[in-house]
Amino acid sequence: MGVGARKLHPPERVAEYTAAGWWEGGTTDALLRVRVRENPDRLALVDPLNKADLMDSPVQRLSWAEVDGEADRLAALLLRHGLGQGDVLGVQLPNTVEQVCVYLACWRIGVIVSPLPVQYREHETVQLGALAEFDGFLTAGRIGERRVAAEVTGISSQLPSLRLVFAYGEDLPEGVVSLAAELALPYDAAEVAAYTEKHPVDANDCMTICWTSGTESTPKGVPRCHNDWLAIARTCAEAPRMTADDVLLNPFPMVNMAGFAGLFLPWLRVGCVLVQHHPFDLPVFLKQIARERVTYTVAPPALLTMLLAREDLMALTDLSSLTRIGSGSAPLSVAMVRGWQERHGIGVINFFGSNEGTGMLTDPYDVPDPEQRARYFPRYGHGPAERWSTLAASWTQLRIVDRETGEDIEEPGVPGELRIKSPQVFAGYLNGSQLPCPFDEFGYLRTGDVFEIAGEEGEFLRYVDRAKDLVIRGGMNIAPAELEQLLAGHPSVAEVAVVGYPDEVLGERVCAVVVPAQGASVALPELVAYLQGLRIATYKLPERLVLRDALPRNPVGKVLKRDLREGLGG
Repeated sequence: MGVGARKLHPPERVAEYTAAGWWEGGTTDALLRVRVRENPDRLALVDPLNKADLMDSPVQRLSWAEVDGEADRLAALLLRHGLGQGDVLGVQLPNTVEQVCVYLACWRIGVIVSPLPVQYREHETVQLGALAEFDGFLTAGRIGERRVAAEVTGISSQLPSLRLVFAYGEDLPEGVVSLAAELALPYDAAEVAAYTEKHPVDANDCMTICWTSGTESTPKGVPRCHNDWLAIARTCAEAPRMTADDVLLNPFPMVNMAGFAGLFLPWLRVGCVLVQHHPFDLPVFLKQIARERVTYTVAPPALLTMLLAREDLMALTDLSSLTRIGSGSAPLSVAMVRGWQERHGIGVINFFGSNEGTGMLTDPYDVPDPEQRARYFPRYGHGPAERWSTLAASWTQLRIVDRETGEDIEEPGVPGELRIKSPQVFAGYLNGSQLPCPFDEFGYLRTGDVFEIAGEEGEFLRYVDRAKDLVIRGGMNIAPAELEQLLAGHPSVAEVAVVGYPDEVLGERVCAVVVPAQGASVALPELVAYLQGLRIATYKLPERLVLRDALPRNPVGKVLKRDLREGLGG
């Protein structure tokens, strides 16, 4: 039973951030109990409409009291099987009511959740399960067409620490604990209460081990505590001015920053309704907005661009309840942000973040101009103090650093690495002593993201690109993100990624990989002429075009540029 709580941050940091009011010292379970006391009978959580396609469990709509009761039953079940504070439970479930209740149950008794995308197979489960030393694994007998519980039992011998496999559904393999059967048994809530009293959960205790996207190498484990996550949730709830009257639609897998911080934990903070969605299915997504009267959701930029172009589809969709949308993971096009605001009166919030904690956002309240909102992020601590109304402005410290000299950059238009210090930044990687230190000598997170100072008063930061994605053509740095943002405005382009390919003379040249818009054709001279019309430097113009039906993405939606570069040759 449990190896004990795992503290993440040093005591002096906890004391400093708590005294400043940046960390509140509470836990997710404490928040849940507040929600239950306030509105026990109010609707809290809704399953996807297409749940039958995902797993063998009924569609559910739970009140706050029912969410709490289900979490308590699950906590009792885990304790009954010997899992407790400090143990690590691998969880592989789609976005459903069950997934939320499992997370809340674990955090009630101090079990650490390590969520895996449903796309991960045996290779990834063995790889990550060994790194995190899974004590248990919880999944479903069936997720879509896959028999996931059977997959996990088939590799259990390769995970020496794995003691238990739990699963929802029917026809489970031998040795798998049936959650449906065990949850139907009577349980004593007093036993869970007695355990939590004896093993209190601290806000500095590890609650999740999420995984970096792994676009270039083996994923790294990112431990997070309650303080971390709830600070991030404060800013993500504040950006759309979220209230208890909101209805949130969550299409992002609840496995990392986007899924946890974007909607799930803000839901817990404000006590509104969370509607789950998985996997992404546009007709189902639009139907849920209309049926549940969704007020706020998050969506990738390519989807929002496509919807603006599909006036026929929009005419058949009731979006009247929707008041704002969050977007990110790729640069936003000015045309898209302006289009949603001017045509539909919906403000798009520009999010930029990473699992490690590079959390920045530009909202319609502080930045009403859609062009500025698409292009820039706040440079906290600079410009007029009253410019930023969010908590992040008071607790975030930023540096733009020359990667060669290590000197701070203060002048506009000069690219450098963003370094950040904030209550949202993680404490360090899992098994961090075996990895390069992610922090600089002043304790700032080295993000690997290239930004430059912008704005009339130096009050903004403009994203340039990931340092490793920059294309160096004849000694000139080219930011793919800039070209992607511009090309996304072309009416024939649905999605685009820009990568470099090797050249014997110049080192690299620029290739645009394009998914054409529905019914459209795209040619390289057309794209080059479009960019020339925008008056960009000629050395940035793409010299090669590759057409694709879709861009390769990892399970959380990031484009796999490594895959795009492979095979391009010279």
